[in-house]
Amino acid sequence: MRFVIVTGMSGAGKTQAMRSLEDLGYFCVDNLPPTLIPKFAEACYQTEGKIDKIAVVVDIRGRKFFDDLFASLKVLKEHGYNDYEMLFLEATDEVLVKRYKESRRKHPLAPDGRILNGITIEKKKLKEVREKANYIIDTTKLSNKELNEEIITILGEQGQIETKLFVNVLSFGFKYGIPVDADLVFDVRFLPNPYYIAELKPYSGKDIPVREYVLSKDETKIFIDKLNDMLHFLLPNYKKEGKRQLIIAIGCTGGRHRSVAIANKIHEVLENSGYTVTIDHRDINEDVSRGAGKL
Repeated sequence: MRFVIVTGMSGAGKTQAMRSLEDLGYFCVDNLPPTLIPKFAEACYQTEGKIDKIAVVVDIRGRKFFDDLFASLKVLKEHGYNDYEMLFLEATDEVLVKRYKESRRKHPLAPDGRILNGITIEKKKLKEVREKANYIIDTTKLSNKELNEEIITILGEQGQIETKLFVNVLSFGFKYGIPVDADLVFDVRFLPNPYYIAELKPYSGKDIPVREYVLSKDETKIFIDKLNDMLHFLLPNYKKEGKRQLIIAIGCTGGRHRSVAIANKIHEVLENSGYTVTIDHRDINEDVSRGAGKL
């Protein structure tokens, strides 16, 4: 089991570090009192491998409890849990002050005084902790993306899931609202509508008659070709910038015919191109269940 203790200066990026560790599959606990570390480690070890990567944040927010850190680490070793690692995050005083001013938060060691005074006190309290850290990351000039890459290098494993971009293709009906979590939205209401063909109306875009009707149109073929080109340009660049999930929404009026057929086709194209992609048809049964009219 990998047990990582994340600590360091307030404002140095511990919250972002924990997000990165969560993406790496770590079970994360923030602001755990050091006195509870041995009990927590014991509980995790007793899961028999079900929880095999743990990260806990321990810092001066724990106030008096933080002074118990070394005693707790000693207890860990006495119980045989001596393979823990410590990650220490820091930054220059100037950058820490700037981050506090931007967030408008008070320093925990100087709630009513100057931020710099709190940083100075904290640095002294953490001096011994820093000396015992396995890894030290200076986040002064790091973006969130760069910090994430540092953590992956130190605490990740090659080929882990976090390096992938997960794509979700979603069909929907504009009459029921644009999906609030969509990253890219495409409107296919310009295509001929199967709703107005009596023999196609009862079916959805998942059914062969509607699918063949929609995909056989010249407008559809041109649209899919252009969208395919755009996505194959965008997706690698989204991945390069650290995006982990992309939701592509395809909408028609009711979300039952055109959008479903197009979404299924895009899903097929991306899957055949090697992307990790899922499909969801949000409104495919809405008009059927509501007995509504125009699709």
